[in-house]
Amino acid sequence: MSLPSLFLAFLVASLLGALYHLWRGGGPKHILFYLVLAWLGFFAGHFLASWKSWYIYPIGALNLGFAILGALIFLFVGDWLGKIED
Repeated sequence: MSLPSLFLAFLVASLLGALYHLWRGGGPKHILFYLVLAWLGFFAGHFLASWKSWYIYPIGALNLGFAILGALIFLFVGDWLGKIED
């Protein structure tokens, strides 16, 4: 993956994590949690789809469709599993 693809991946994943934080709310500890989940899910979705040769909306070397799907799955499941009692 080239440097511009990597930059785009972090930008899109960070946007997904920030939008999820805006939707779900929470303090500073939650935004960091959501960003890390979005980054991990984004790259897991991209690499899984590349490994299986599945393609939804590829942009250059980046398999954007499955990467977004992976980030959303990680965000929803991670939020559900990581309920923090305040």
